[in-house]
Amino acid sequence: MSENFTTKILETSFAKHDLNNPLSMPIYSTAAYEFATAEEMEAAFIGKSAFHTYTRISNPTVEYFEQRIKQVSGAMAVTALSSGMAAIANVFMSLAYQGANIVTTSHLFGNTFSILQFTLANFGVEVRFCDLLDISDVEKNIDENTCLVFTEVITNPHLEVVDLKSLSALTAKKLVPLVVDTTVVPWTVFKARDFGANIEVVSSTKYISGGATSIGGLVLDHGNFDWRRSKRLDAKKFGQMAFQAKLRGEVFRNFGACMSPETAYHQILGLETMELRFDRAASTGLELAQWIEALPEINKVHHTSLPGNSFYTISAAQFGKIGTAMFTFELSDQAACFAFMNKLKLVRRATNLFDNKSLIIHPLSTIYGTFSPEMKEKMGVPDTLLRFSTGLEEPEDLKSDILQALR
Repeated sequence: MSENFTTKILETSFAKHDLNNPLSMPIYSTAAYEFATAEEMEAAFIGKSAFHTYTRISNPTVEYFEQRIKQVSGAMAVTALSSGMAAIANVFMSLAYQGANIVTTSHLFGNTFSILQFTLANFGVEVRFCDLLDISDVEKNIDENTCLVFTEVITNPHLEVVDLKSLSALTAKKLVPLVVDTTVVPWTVFKARDFGANIEVVSSTKYISGGATSIGGLVLDHGNFDWRRSKRLDAKKFGQMAFQAKLRGEVFRNFGACMSPETAYHQILGLETMELRFDRAASTGLELAQWIEALPEINKVHHTSLPGNSFYTISAAQFGKIGTAMFTFELSDQAACFAFMNKLKLVRRATNLFDNKSLIIHPLSTIYGTFSPEMKEKMGVPDTLLRFSTGLEEPEDLKSDILQALR
């Protein structure tokens, strides 16, 4: 099989032969599947055959989407879910337990912070927020009850970049799984397993869906962690597949956050053009960030691929020339941010990332809008900050719109 990203996707075969020989995987819009005999049905339900039983558990269209993700990511196993937050929640509920702790940073996407700060606390899970940029601080917070260390590879919207090789070396030494959210950096430029990540979560709504057509999430198991230390997983029985046994055999089934076959179909198609779309959007994003940096109305620009950025060196080492199609910039205050946004004509005022259209949002008043002042301070998002997700428009058109809105 080719090593080229897009060719790999297009070469991925169906798991089972389809009688009509379609070039595109059909949408298997069905809840259940018929069996020829009771014995065949029993074998499928207890996992002794590969037949599908019920679409909440598996579905041919979703299965094919998972196969394509395996091909391009190099993961041992992939589970597709109904959203990125569903992916995060399923991982946390598979690994955490009452009395366990999770080590992470407070500089996270708003809902991710919320599930850690509030939701897991109701289940007796402690969350230890520390500075993941300081490996010694991370080490101080890990103990025998740490069930995982979690980070976003580029934090959203803070744009902090953790040294993953140093962090994964520590978690490997401490025998703690490293879970990373790679949503803002695609596999075309970055493979999390090459930097020691054990479990990867992705919002497939973003780059993969192909212009924000659908909501989805992914959990990738890279098969590179020894689960014998885990107090939650049965490594004695399942070995390397212990996390999969807990996730697919229990948590995923019981919470019911499965991806629909219609969503899988949209994202199968979106995956085919992801490399082309990312290259265009990322290139335009860096060009815009460089251009905006020179404007007198702009207080500060944050892009991990700008030479003056404090994360430029580590970003280049991990993600290459350009790691993401997102950047942020700061104006004088929230009122200036709102006035600027209200004057935009081409750039859309909307949440989400990596649509085909360029999007802008004021994170503090929206994503973090319902948090208390104390929580907002803890999460470290200033009211001067705007987040820009670059689309596929011509760079000169975006520049004209930004300039007229500023002036």
